[in-house]
Amino acid sequence: MYLYGRHWTRRELEMHVGRLEQIGGIRRFAGDEGPERGMEYIQVRTGAGLAYTVTPTKGMDFSLAEYGGTPISWQSAGGDIHPMYYEPEGTGWLRTASGGLMMTCGLMNVGSPSEYVGRSYGLHGRVHHTPAKHVCAEGIWHQDEYEMEIKGTVEETALFGGHLRLRRTIRSRLGENRITVHDRVENAGFETVPHMLLYHFNFGYPLLSPDAEIVFPSGSVVPREPETPLEGYDAWQPPEAGYKERVYYHDPERSGSAEVRIHQPSFPQAGGRSIPLTVTLKWQAATLPRLVQWKMPGAGSYVLGIEPSNCGVEGMASEAAKGRLQRLEPGESVDYEWELSLG
Repeated sequence: MYLYGRHWTRRELEMHVGRLEQIGGIRRFAGDEGPERGMEYIQVRTGAGLAYTVTPTKGMDFSLAEYGGTPISWQSAGGDIHPMYYEPEGTGWLRTASGGLMMTCGLMNVGSPSEYVGRSYGLHGRVHHTPAKHVCAEGIWHQDEYEMEIKGTVEETALFGGHLRLRRTIRSRLGENRITVHDRVENAGFETVPHMLLYHFNFGYPLLSPDAEIVFPSGSVVPREPETPLEGYDAWQPPEAGYKERVYYHDPERSGSAEVRIHQPSFPQAGGRSIPLTVTLKWQAATLPRLVQWKMPGAGSYVLGIEPSNCGVEGMASEAAKGRLQRLEPGESVDYEWELSLG
């Protein structure tokens, strides 16, 4: 492995520490205060600067992510609120959405609350507020590389309401500033079920500032609301009280993977120094053909949402009316992959 400016064998590295977690690794802990009481956390430290926290209690999603002790993600005011407080009706999702590096939206509805074929679906679906089961977190040596892997299963099911199963695998390596995620969503039931999925990445200060450069994939860009100006969609600004959110739809070229890069020329680090940092999010465009951008440089909600998806954000009924609603047949599955790297 490459760490601290040189290559190491496993035994060379082990000679220098009492246990590997001195440098990096996996740690599990629980929340014990206020609405975070009962939350489970799995923290991963790569030893190369990247550290992030996975929340099995909330859909195997990602809470705080840092580089060198400085955050790259945005956290909502409520924090990692336990899903026992979740209000699924209407827009109640907003009361308990954690923010953090990534919230999964779906598995059946994404976007606005929706009424479709006699059923009601709340904002952004249930998966972010559904605890995972069969959760496993371990670090394993593969010759001279130390790999950290977290697995878990999240299910959205109801009597006479379909049964979708998400199996998530998260991987990182010691010495690398990279996260890779593989998701498989399977229709475990015996009826055809609507399937909408969106990965809601939330990048924040100090990665974001007026100096930040944001590079989107090539392809068309249109605002969700006709009155929203297209100019400045790829620029950032200081916080502004009362800012009205702007949403843009990107249609990336669908050959292979798509990516978004955020470059911060002066990313702060300990000791008052700063470094240039580029965060790159890459995903497979074949199964995630759309990119939703949520621009929200508001005071207290200073966040850029980068959201690869298989749908829009107007809800299930709207997707069906436009002929774009994806469905999974009984036993059918679809695979999703994304990668986040820092350098």
